[in-house]
Amino acid sequence: MLSSTFSRLTNPASMASIARSRRYARRWLLGLASMSSVPSSLAKDPSRSSIGSASSYLSNVSNFKIIESTLRGKGRAKKIEIAKALDDFGVDYLELTSPAASTQSFNDCKAIVGLGLKAKILTHVRCHMDDAKLAVETGVDGLDVVIGTSSFLREFSHGKDMQYIIDTATEVIQYIKGEGLEVRFSSEDSFRSDIVDLLNLYRAVDKLGVNRVGIADTVGCASPDQVAELVRTLRGIVSCDIECHFHNDTGCAIANAYAALQNGATHVDTSVLGIGERNGIPSLGGFIARMYASDKESVKAKYKLEKLREIENIVADAVGVSVPFNNPVTGYCAFTHKAGIHAKAILNNPSTYEILRPEDFGMTRYVAIGHRLTGWNAVKNRVDQLGLPLTDVDCKQITNKIKNLADIRPLSLDDVDKLLRRYGEAKVEDSHHAILEAIDTPDQITQW
Repeated sequence: MLSSTFSRLTNPASMASIARSRRYARRWLLGLASMSSVPSSLAKDPSRSSIGSASSYLSNVSNFKIIESTLRGKGRAKKIEIAKALDDFGVDYLELTSPAASTQSFNDCKAIVGLGLKAKILTHVRCHMDDAKLAVETGVDGLDVVIGTSSFLREFSHGKDMQYIIDTATEVIQYIKGEGLEVRFSSEDSFRSDIVDLLNLYRAVDKLGVNRVGIADTVGCASPDQVAELVRTLRGIVSCDIECHFHNDTGCAIANAYAALQNGATHVDTSVLGIGERNGIPSLGGFIARMYASDKESVKAKYKLEKLREIENIVADAVGVSVPFNNPVTGYCAFTHKAGIHAKAILNNPSTYEILRPEDFGMTRYVAIGHRLTGWNAVKNRVDQLGLPLTDVDCKQITNKIKNLADIRPLSLDDVDKLLRRYGEAKVEDSHHAILEAIDTPDQITQW
């Protein structure tokens, strides 16, 4: 029996074992050609399951759902405020802490369910009947059930074999469905699990009628190519939706989420600012930015993008962190342009150096000018904003002075404005050249 895995990063697979995995996946596809989830042409010609040829058929890049998992974290303050803000933004689901975690978690579930939000309310629970029954009592719309399937977790976490996992999953899933609730079943540490075990497990729960199966890159070891391979194969095995949960330990979480959607996944887990275990999961803002770049109009129509900064500020305050300066979309530097050649192009056509329109996110563009890399076009733009009657020659002379002063320290915008205005006033008396010659340090401007 084939026992290779898609990825054992602690002991990378050889090219031969990767080829065997692909042949195995293709045999599954050939055996399931009659299933509606796989086109017959793809099943008859397995070579078409490469990214380039199959993605157009499988892609859900313009038709995905967000399962927002910020509130799954324990100890989140402002849970009600965060839940309302995320719902207003337009996420499809809110995933909450397991009610089995604590009495407060149980009460939080009930309270958020009672808000009557548009988003469906889910809770994340272990594959255990006690957890499932407690979750049902809270009135949530669905349960996200999970159990570890890798050799690491089976040996060092729950200690159960695959047959036990299938039997327990069957019991829990049938109970949840009997209660009329939505159910997702996910493996944990999917990318270090045996591929045969995974496919057998997913096929078994799919037959039980789960709404979604989930794959989880629990330790953040997967690459986009590995994600594409597994999701494409899984898409040929199950007829239900596919949810993906990626960790960012190696910096691939958002790229992996995008690769998953390209190859047949339907749901992606996110959290505000990417907050989660260790390095976290795809950030809501970063993921939205990636999807906006792919299908701007669809994303603008579905989500209130201008609410993103407010949500991030609420969560940042709740957990006691700052929004990173280079955070996608809302970071201080996201729409800041500095280099002279960048500034000139941006002023002429923002699309030259921006794939995202700041206006669509309620943000503004800023062209920094008080530094040694500044260009005279940026300075001229500021002159025009201030309504000063200065020529191009004036702007070039002032730019040279700014560059020289910035070698000592950068000038604030207030410093630059003072310099421009003082120069403009002096020009009326034809003493503007003397103004520039008299300034040796930025502090002289600051003291005006």
